[in-house]
Amino acid sequence: MTLQRRILILVVAVLLLAGVGVVAVVRASSRADEKNRAQAGGPAVHEGRVSLAPADDGRRIAFRNMAWGPHRDELATVPADAPEGPRTASGVSCLRFHAAAGTGVCLQADKGGVQDGYKAVVLDAGLKEVATRPLAGIPTRARVSPGGHLAAWTVFVGGDSYAGTDFSTRTSLLDLRTGKYDASLEDFTIRKDGKTYRNADVNFWGVTFAADERTFYATLATGGQTYLVRGDLAERTVTTLRENLECPSLSPDGTRLVFKKRVPGLSADAPWRLYVLELASMRETPLGEERSVDDQVVWTDDRTVVYSLPGDFGADLYAVPADGGGAPARMMASALAPAFLG
Repeated sequence: MTLQRRILILVVAVLLLAGVGVVAVVRASSRADEKNRAQAGGPAVHEGRVSLAPADDGRRIAFRNMAWGPHRDELATVPADAPEGPRTASGVSCLRFHAAAGTGVCLQADKGGVQDGYKAVVLDAGLKEVATRPLAGIPTRARVSPGGHLAAWTVFVGGDSYAGTDFSTRTSLLDLRTGKYDASLEDFTIRKDGKTYRNADVNFWGVTFAADERTFYATLATGGQTYLVRGDLAERTVTTLRENLECPSLSPDGTRLVFKKRVPGLSADAPWRLYVLELASMRETPLGEERSVDDQVVWTDDRTVVYSLPGDFGADLYAVPADGGGAPARMMASALAPAFLG
């Protein structure tokens, strides 16, 4: 064997060993990252198939994954009976999200145009886009009706917080059965105190739908006050029902609304407490969560509600009984915008 051939073999061997070393380092680093996330309280997240359809193997939670890593902001799922377990990430990123009956609405950053913006994307059960609409501002709320036929979303078009008074919103509705798109609830007729009401300062946000796929509830703000309104899609009207309610969410049985309410004496930066309203009697019950919650709450069933609070990775989800008893408990770390499927 010539000296040149021996040198060539040596060089190849060195390169092979170097390659093996690099792979080992990368794998070790990945394992270390997973270990560090686990030690820091971060959940395990892996890529896989995500469906919004009811599953034969049990109820699931779909949500925006907030854990640090390559799947942050993606839609993910976990079994509802193991919310802190390993997550399956979809590859679809959302800033706000909700789903029901195999339909999802995902509010996304839109970087494909001349100027960056936002868009609302309606997804089918397999996360395929079925409709898209541009957004006029920063995404803040999203809802799908119980039957999956209606979608609503709210954006900030001026200001960026509900805590103050210097903000403006736009709330849109899309009927997936007909394709009818209402770009702004402000085009609906407002009935307040038995009379038609008009004012340039009107804002709407926080839509929640009833099971009839026609009735909805939302927040109306005008004149420095907020109101609960009941809407009728067929009549294109909203009627005020009660003052000082924000971001209502209708219970699965359609009898109660959970909402956030401004409580006098609290900090202007954290002014809300959670309440439940019995629609038949209009009786309010404060819930066991004493922290200020700036979220549109989700019902897990007719007994429990879930909401987000700030966490180490952006947001955590907490659950509390809807009857005013019990105490709040953290349900999921590093998660936002849950939807209970099945």
